[in-house]
Amino acid sequence: MPESLSHLQKNIIALAPPGSQPKIIIVTKQQSAEKILPFLKEGHLDFGENRLQEAEEKWPALKSQFPNITLHCIGPLQSNKVKKAVALFDVIASVDRADIAKKIAEECQKQNKKLRLFIQVNIGRELQKHGVLPEELHALLSYCQKDLQLTIEGLQAIPPQGEVPDPYFAELKKLAEINRLEKVSMGMSSDYETAVKMGTDYIRIGSLLFGVRRPNV
Repeated sequence: MPESLSHLQKNIIALAPPGSQPKIIIVTKQQSAEKILPFLKEGHLDFGENRLQEAEEKWPALKSQFPNITLHCIGPLQSNKVKKAVALFDVIASVDRADIAKKIAEECQKQNKKLRLFIQVNIGRELQKHGVLPEELHALLSYCQKDLQLTIEGLQAIPPQGEVPDPYFAELKKLAEINRLEKVSMGMSSDYETAVKMGTDYIRIGSLLFGVRRPNV
């Protein structure tokens, strides 16, 4: 049974360390505009999409109705889709390599748009996952900040499925601290409580609010 947003928010407040105010990014992958509308009308501001094509189908109309929302790109981004992604999204949280960062910088300049950016870290060093390896993070960050003049707000990561997330969350927090980055985005429906306790700034919640998505899509 899906959880209510208000109940989730109360639980987060109860779990968060003093001074921590984590925000919920409602992940709307495979959800219709009709299912998203109640959250918009409730005044929620942060939403996330994994795929550009799906986001393009529903969010331009929704953003025209609710112009104050922040739309996060939380999935991997292909270089040929950067132009459209920069136009649609307010945050790209999946910067993971130099060529994508360069294209984002070029498009931001062309479109006269300032995006909020996070670097995606492959915190579990998994071959099948996107993200920069922890040991290569500093080089990518330096390239983004010094060569491209991009402002990187923080780091995003997903621990290996089925493993205890604590050490991975701790490593991400440490990487952010070492590199003097302000924010981390870690924790999803299955492990958000741990992430909140460990001081995350954003959690990405989908199935807790909408129910489990259909598989193989």
